[in-house]
Amino acid sequence: MSLVDHYRAMARYNAWMNEKLYAVAAQMPDCERRRDARAFFHSVHGTLNHLLLTDRAWLWRFTHDTRVAESRDAKGTPIPPTGRLDQELYADFDQLRRERVRTDADIAAFAAALTAERLAGELVYRNTAGQEQRHVMWWAVSHFFNHQTHHRGQVTTLLKQAGYDPGVTDLIAMMRSEV
Repeated sequence: MSLVDHYRAMARYNAWMNEKLYAVAAQMPDCERRRDARAFFHSVHGTLNHLLLTDRAWLWRFTHDTRVAESRDAKGTPIPPTGRLDQELYADFDQLRRERVRTDADIAAFAAALTAERLAGELVYRNTAGQEQRHVMWWAVSHFFNHQTHHRGQVTTLLKQAGYDPGVTDLIAMMRSEV
């Protein structure tokens, strides 16, 4: 398996896991989803918002396509970025879920367009503090998918602690289901 194939599998895993987690989180009352559980981003809702925010930021860094980073409220008004990693993009869970699906499709399209040459190239961007960063592209893409897994692990823990079972979350389980 090539690194390109690996990232395409990770994009599928990302969408698969997000679908599972959002389905379970949808069973929770909104107040429970928002309850501060002393996690990095406070709650299930806060962590899911963080993941959407950062996925969009990384997609923009990778593609420079403003559409993939764009967030709009229910009336279609742009939501300006604050530069904060805990910015709440969507207070409404159903809208957050719809936007997650849209962004997962953008991630799949990004992964589908990857090439070995692109992954070997340099990525230059500014971080949230405005500092220029330079990495080989595959480092950043690896970080992107690892970051998702890290925070989804926190969400699964928060769900389990609240009495909701997200089921099997292993990458290998998704891969087996594709065979």
